[in-house]
Amino acid sequence: MNVMRTLGLATLLALAGQASATSFVVTTDAVVGAVGATSEATSDVSSSFGDDKIVLAARDDAATFVASQGGIRGVQLEAALKHIRQQAPTLQGDDMQLAAAILSL
Repeated sequence: MNVMRTLGLATLLALAGQASATSFVVTTDAVVGAVGATSEATSDVSSSFGDDKIVLAARDDAATFVASQGGIRGVQLEAALKHIRQQAPTLQGDDMQLAAAILSL
C-alpha cells in the first residue's frame, strides 16, 4: 500500500513540475513578445515623431498614463495617440506601448 501511495505522489509531483514548466514557458514567451512589440513601437515612434510638437506635448500625460497603468488618460495623450495612428496607420502597438514610446523621445 505504501508503494502505491509513493508512486501516486511521485506521479503527481512530476505532473505538477511539468505544469509549472509549461506555465513558465508560456509566460516567458508572452513577456518576450510584449517587450519586442514595445521595442518596435518605440523605435517606430522615435524615428518618425521625435520632433512632432503634438507628440512631444503629450510626454507628461504619457508618464501619468504609464505610471497609473492605463488608469489616467490625459487630453494631450489622447490627441497624440490619435495623431500617431493617423500619420502611421501601419504602426502596431497598443496605447501603453505608444505611451512608453512617447516617453522615450
